Amino acid sequence: MSATGATDRAHGRTHGRGDPEAPFAYSALDRIFHERGRLAVCTCLVAFPGGLSFCELKEECGMTDGNLNRHLAALAEMKIVALHKKAKGRRPVTICKITRYGRERFLAYIDALETVVRDAQARALLARSPARAAETGLATT
Repeated sequence: MSATGATDRAHGRTHGRGDPEAPFAYSALDRIFHERGRLAVCTCLVAFPGGLSFCELKEECGMTDGNLNRHLAALAEMKIVALHKKAKGRRPVTICKITRYGRERFLAYIDALETVVRDAQARALLARSPARAAETGLATT
């Protein structure tokens, strides 16, 4: 089955993107977070609600200046993070902070991701051993 909505030969039905009957669509996975760099940034900023300086965030996430700047720009455009410049000595410091909206949206993404993981585990167990899946309560229909 293709991601664009080809026929599912096993079930004889067609699934498009976002189709509620598509068992593997996971439309709740927010694309803005579903990238390693932005996932790292948001995970870090959720852990530091007071925010971090650009340099601290860069170090925590293991990114280059340019890479972090690109991800922060995308997240700021979506109002997920806020960037504030403040003076520290003779140099300006950029403080990066997750917004309330960003925090709520990111935590909803994490909930959706946990659902994907649980579904994958249940379906893998069911494929290996339907009897064992039923015993553990992971059997799916």
